[in-house]
Amino acid sequence: MRELFPMKQVMGFAFSLVLTVVALAVYFLDMSFALGMTILLITAFIQAGLQLVVFMHAGESEDKNAIYLNIYYGIFIALVTVFGTLLIMVWDMGGY
Repeated sequence: MRELFPMKQVMGFAFSLVLTVVALAVYFLDMSFALGMTILLITAFIQAGLQLVVFMHAGESEDKNAIYLNIYYGIFIALVTVFGTLLIMVWDMGGY
C-alpha cells in the first residue's frame, strides 16, 4: 500500500505551500523593496523548478536531457530579452 501513496507529490505540495507562505510574508511584513524582491525572485524560481520536476515529471522520461536543454534555452532567451530591453530602453544604449 505504501508504494501506491504519492509521497513525492504530497511533499512537493507541502513545500509549495511553504513557499507561498514565504511570499505572502513578504507582502504582510514591512520589508525593504530590495529584500522583498530578492525573496520573491528566489521563491518564484524555486517554485517553478519544483513544479517542473515534481508535478510535470520533467526528469522522469528517457529524453530528460532534451527537456532540460529546452528549459535552459528558454531561460537564456528570456534573460537576453529582459536585459536587452533594459539596455536599450532604460540605460539608453540605443546609440542616439
